[in-house]
Amino acid sequence: MPTQINPATGETGKVFPELDAQGIEAALADAERAYRLWRTSGLAERTALLGSIADQFDTRRDELAAAATFEMGKPLEQARAEVAKCATAFRYYAEHGPAQLAPLEYAMPHGRAVGHWLPQGPVLAVMPWNFPYWQAVRFIAPAIMAGNVGLLKHASLTPECAALLEDVVLAAGAPRGLFRNLHIPSSRVENILADPRVVAATLTGSEGAGAKVAEAAGRHLKKVVLELGGSDPFIVMPSADVEKAAQVAVQARLQNAGQSCICAKRMIVDAEVYGVFMECFMAEMRGYRVGDPLDEATQMGPLSSIKARDDMVRQIARAEHGGARRIMGGEVPDRAGAWLMPAILTDLPRDAEVTREEFFGPVAMVFKVHGLDEAIALANDVPFGLGSSVWTNDPAEETRFIHEIEAGMTAINRMVVSDPHVPFGGIKRSGHGRELSAVGLHEFMNLKSVML
Repeated sequence: MPTQINPATGETGKVFPELDAQGIEAALADAERAYRLWRTSGLAERTALLGSIADQFDTRRDELAAAATFEMGKPLEQARAEVAKCATAFRYYAEHGPAQLAPLEYAMPHGRAVGHWLPQGPVLAVMPWNFPYWQAVRFIAPAIMAGNVGLLKHASLTPECAALLEDVVLAAGAPRGLFRNLHIPSSRVENILADPRVVAATLTGSEGAGAKVAEAAGRHLKKVVLELGGSDPFIVMPSADVEKAAQVAVQARLQNAGQSCICAKRMIVDAEVYGVFMECFMAEMRGYRVGDPLDEATQMGPLSSIKARDDMVRQIARAEHGGARRIMGGEVPDRAGAWLMPAILTDLPRDAEVTREEFFGPVAMVFKVHGLDEAIALANDVPFGLGSSVWTNDPAEETRFIHEIEAGMTAINRMVVSDPHVPFGGIKRSGHGRELSAVGLHEFMNLKSVML
């Protein structure tokens, strides 16, 4: 049974009973009934519901934020910001969704054709704990606008956040079954994907979890969208504002205690400005406030669990054993909870296996390169391809970064973010498909061509 554990203190909280086979069947039956009704709903009804859900997120911001802080250690102010961001996603689709679902006109040699965007049915979402509301909302908001139905299998670390998501949607006036949280273990996912009432799946999580869900869905010829891990490069060239880049690099690496797929995990800095960058980067890292997530001044809380913290400690040790130099941080404070001080690793051998791994915690790898060609080659020398941040004021360099960095997203002179207006997703082992924007709305829709 999912049980709350506060990673800041080790304190346990509520226990949430798991659904048995009968409960899962009831949830699937509700989802099927809800879909038969919701698929025929008008766009005005859908946008009204999205607006009401956004209002619920605003009204219940403190309640929702407190649950996230208790369950996964996110500083309270950052948890409030995540809840507010969720409201913007629902309002985005309420405002832009109708136009994004407008029919498409196609010319034919004889006659014409119209493309209609139609819903497909219940979609299973397997979501992680690191942004317990935002990750799920990136799926829920477009699903409601599309006329689909959502089933959520959330992470076991955040059971109350999952329950609150369903409660918020229902409190806004959603019909029963339109969105359902399923307290189930991962072992139940494959059977749900096999059920003919479930038409597709979306997952945000690890490469291993994505492969399992994709394999299960593939056996039943069901579409999946996968948003997986990343080891995003943060490239700084001599023409950049180096001090600003270093300041942003700290935020980009330590946001959410480094537990974000789009964190900048590998700092790739040209030798010409390496010294200036490192001086500023280290000073900013030392000044980062690590502490009680309930303290408004805290910038970084604990990791999500003791296991996550211990995994980071072992990964740092492997990097050092392989030749890396830890120039600061990485200590485990003598206190209860899943605490780890922000760390910087340098001098990593390029052929070391650990350099191609994802550090899902507050650990920055810093590499010195000589010129643009080496920066691009190193940026691409990982199996991931989610985001990338490049810092340059040279138009020719910018053009090369845009065309040659192997990633689904590139941010120029800023950090990578997820925003409802922009397609979000990666390539290589970072997954496939896109979330957010019109592209994310259309992922689980049937574009039916009607020839006239």
